Amino acid sequence: MIADVRILAGEALRLSEPEDKRDRIATMVAAVESESWPMAADGPVNIVPVVEVGRSARITYVAPRDLKRRTWGSPAGRFATLHALAHIEANAVNLALDAVHRFAAMPADYYRDWVRIASEELSHFDLLERRLAASGGAYGDLGCHDGLWDIAVRTADDVVARMALVPLVFEARGLDVTPGLIERFERHGDAESADVLRIVLRDEVGHVAAGARWFRVTCASRALDPVPEFERLVEEHSLLLVPPFNVDARVAAGFDADDLARWSTSFAGGRAAPGGSN
Repeated sequence: MIADVRILAGEALRLSEPEDKRDRIATMVAAVESESWPMAADGPVNIVPVVEVGRSARITYVAPRDLKRRTWGSPAGRFATLHALAHIEANAVNLALDAVHRFAAMPADYYRDWVRIASEELSHFDLLERRLAASGGAYGDLGCHDGLWDIAVRTADDVVARMALVPLVFEARGLDVTPGLIERFERHGDAESADVLRIVLRDEVGHVAAGARWFRVTCASRALDPVPEFERLVEEHSLLLVPPFNVDARVAAGFDADDLARWSTSFAGGRAAPGGSN
């Protein structure tokens, strides 16, 4: 049964458009929520190479420095923000599916968690896509950068690094920045988009919590101390923890308040600050 779910995740990963993954994700959710889960232990799975994962044909990828800057005071600026968030969610669907598909011999609850997260990330994408449509556009209207998937490629061979860097750096950054985005959308009269982001923020606390839990579990399996290992991986990959932190949300998701206080003043991260993953 676990192998069957991992195979389905691989099939979904090969599909290019987020909405095309819906049926397979629904089948996976039904499997992991069934009373018989897991009927059988993990088994052989032909792994999809991380560089062959399906990506939306609607998107043109550009370097971050080439993305056009738009001000929040304009409808175009708010559309660009929604578009960037939709792109993050499209990547997040693939990241959750990849966590299911790529990493073998994990506990059954690990696969249940990441299947659930894949389903929730797809629902976030759907909500944001509707906001884009309400604004007169669509996903794919603007260029996007590929930094989030780049970290998936760089951590494809190590579940400890994947759990550290995707949920606890990139997704956790979303916990910090989303409240400000909610306030801005409300201030500019877009209560509907603000409400969508409240749903995203609520769910992301649980997603980061799952990452924190499985990072601790995988560290324990290798007799690693999680905090120094996390700091080592962040530095090794030239990432940066960017304060101010949303301390309440991060603590609810499994971070330690003392670590957050220390990182706010003294963490020597690296060169590139990650964007949020919602």
